[in-house]
Amino acid sequence: MKLTNTPVTEHQFDDIAFFLKRDDQMHPQFSGNKARKFMALLDHDDPKITTLIGYGSPQANSLYSMAALASLKGWQLEFYVDHIPTWLKSNPIGNYRAALELGADIIAVSESGLHPHEYIHTIRKPNEDSLFVPEGGRCGLAEAGVKQLAQELIDWITQQTNSQSNLNFVVALPSGTGTTALYLNKYLAPLGIEVLTCACVGGSDYLRHQFAELNEPNLPTILELEYKHHFGKLYSQDFIIWQQILNETNIEFDLLYDPMMWQCLQSWKINNPDKQILYVHQGGLLGNESMLPRYQRKYSPQ
Repeated sequence: MKLTNTPVTEHQFDDIAFFLKRDDQMHPQFSGNKARKFMALLDHDDPKITTLIGYGSPQANSLYSMAALASLKGWQLEFYVDHIPTWLKSNPIGNYRAALELGADIIAVSESGLHPHEYIHTIRKPNEDSLFVPEGGRCGLAEAGVKQLAQELIDWITQQTNSQSNLNFVVALPSGTGTTALYLNKYLAPLGIEVLTCACVGGSDYLRHQFAELNEPNLPTILELEYKHHFGKLYSQDFIIWQQILNETNIEFDLLYDPMMWQCLQSWKINNPDKQILYVHQGGLLGNESMLPRYQRKYSPQ
């Protein structure tokens, strides 16, 4: 199976013209940021492998992407989590629901007193018939898929500029672990294409620490908000931005990551009016299945 070279479309949001790399359209089940990071595993051809092992949150985008990958490859996914909330077990929704439907085995380990990562390596102990993937795909295996994404972006930009200057294109995307932004920067920065990102999960220092673990010398540009933005917390401005983008572009974005990035870009654009944004859609829309009702309960008019 090969993933399609996703299209680039043109849009406008809050008077900001931008282009959008539609990685949400790669494959019905396997798309977006995680598909890029796990792409190398599609070509993994070791007949001994029967099991894919990962860990994270029961609503993580990586859970669904790994479940889809395992389904496509004929593997069993074992995904370890700290705990599964009772309400989620009773009413499966979002990435958790979709992963279960694809046959994922989601295993809570809180009673062991161990972190899922520690549990996997001390109790589960992956062997030669299993593949272990770090949380969110933050590892070297992600580079191949992100390199392909970088080449697609380079090819598109070259077409737009007729091999002349890069028309001040910048590539923008939000970051969790920052793996995609870091590897994109590795291949785009030498061509004079700046990569912009923001730290959605734990702040800029956390993101730099994640970058450091992958041993790349050059880093993307990290944009910041004027206020502390806590991962997973409901902010009225996030909801407003998300709704506004949906209304103005007719494209759905992820509620957890993209609103923060777009707020950063609104401020950044004021000081960079001549720069042209090429935004990479991260997929992750199944997460909205659980996030949107939370926002609607808190902020929508009764």
